[in-house]
Amino acid sequence: MTQTILNDGTPIFCLRKPETKMLDHHVEGYLQNGIAIDENDVVFDVGANVGVFGLRAIQKAKNVRAYCFEPIPDIFSVLKKNAEVHGQGRIHTFQLGISDTSEKAMFTYFPNTPALSTLHPEEWDKDPKAFSRAVKGTMKNPPDGMKWMKLIPPIFSGLIAKFLVKGKKLVECNLVTLSSIIEKEQVEKIDLLKIDCEGAEWSVLKGISDEHWPKIKSVVVEVHDIDHRLEKIKKMLNEKGFSRLHHEREIGLEDSVMFNLFALR
Repeated sequence: MTQTILNDGTPIFCLRKPETKMLDHHVEGYLQNGIAIDENDVVFDVGANVGVFGLRAIQKAKNVRAYCFEPIPDIFSVLKKNAEVHGQGRIHTFQLGISDTSEKAMFTYFPNTPALSTLHPEEWDKDPKAFSRAVKGTMKNPPDGMKWMKLIPPIFSGLIAKFLVKGKKLVECNLVTLSSIIEKEQVEKIDLLKIDCEGAEWSVLKGISDEHWPKIKSVVVEVHDIDHRLEKIKKMLNEKGFSRLHHEREIGLEDSVMFNLFALR
């Protein structure tokens, strides 16, 4: 565990400094197309990593509460530290993965790039060059404070990708459904449900019971559009009462299968 300072001076604990600044870069990308955080909101962050989104959420408005879920032990320890030191008592952490069943499962943990740790490594295996393209896209659109990445010749993206996934580990983690958390924590509302869990987004949504969907006001989810998953999720959200749907790729990820999907009632 180490520490870094985000571009606005916010201190944060992390595992990889450049990756943490990249995660902060993604936060504003989620808060677009009608998605906002207001006073007294309750935010659920599925795939919280070290807690950048949760920390930014409580900074957005007064009395915001963030429920952050991260299954990987090494990553969760940093999330918990950030919640304790910087969370003002408003960031609640859970060492859990969210799915459509309650069980144990094997995650692939990438120590060199913790944010890409996943329950579904096979999705990258379907297209071996996909990760390299994602790295190249990130190099083209780096966050503030990391513009030096543009100076790296794109030809090196493959080598960087190989380094990032080197030394991967299998880690057993606990999975639960979102509805079980809603019931256990007696959650009355979820103003924003943010999901970024590296390919497990469909299972997360399937784990929400019919009686709990009305509690959810808005959703932003990173969708890996494999086997028409984007259309399946849009159809599901529409059926659950979300009539304002918009999807887009982030700048630099135009050649990827990843979309951000925004949904509001």
